[in-house]
Amino acid sequence: MPTTEHEALDGLVNLRDLGGIPVEEGVETAAGVVLRSDAPHAGDRIPELPAQWPPKVVVDLRDPSELAGKPHPLAEVARVHRVPLLQEEQGDGGGADDTRHALTALYQRMLDRAAKKLVEVFRIVLESDGPVLIHCAAGKDRTGVASAMLLSAAGVRRDAIVADYVLTDQNMPRVLQRLSVDPQLPPGVDEEMVRQLISAPAEAIESVLDRFDEHEGGAAGWLLAHDVTQAEVDRWRERFLAADG
Repeated sequence: MPTTEHEALDGLVNLRDLGGIPVEEGVETAAGVVLRSDAPHAGDRIPELPAQWPPKVVVDLRDPSELAGKPHPLAEVARVHRVPLLQEEQGDGGGADDTRHALTALYQRMLDRAAKKLVEVFRIVLESDGPVLIHCAAGKDRTGVASAMLLSAAGVRRDAIVADYVLTDQNMPRVLQRLSVDPQLPPGVDEEMVRQLISAPAEAIESVLDRFDEHEGGAAGWLLAHDVTQAEVDRWRERFLAADG
């Protein structure tokens, strides 16, 4: 029986497991550790994933204003941590370059002004005892930066991180439909702006990886420069990496 358009939107439309991504020959990321997605809605159908559902832990990267005072749809079945990546820390980070692509500028701003929050995301995922779902509204920008950090910190190849990020492109039409049903957006962002930034261009996430690569070891080195310990990085790799096959 064909799936109707309503049914197609009655569940997460930008959901994927970050397992199975290549690190090096014979090593890949483990399934069922980190999931990334668009924002869950109340009444969503259970997704078809090999990983455990519901997740044990949820990291919601949205701003409080996007929540409209509503409880998280998974609050009764998972531990929900709210880490608003666009709620910036004052006086932290460098100046903006207005000549950059809008997404590149946004991602660099997150690295400059929300570094402590990204470290918080890293530690929440590290300390969890089961699958972790990371999401924002669309599961593209804030989720993309956080996912790139986790993947790079585990030693995942740059091309594989970019490939995971651009997968969102094909899901954006349905993501926008879902957002129009529940249109709470970050402060200063309207639906027209969302539509202008709907793509997931490789160069945007490459700019994040370039920043990580200023440090030895990529995001692992970036995390070490932001008060994460080598022991924590080692534990993360032990948790997130698995032998291929």
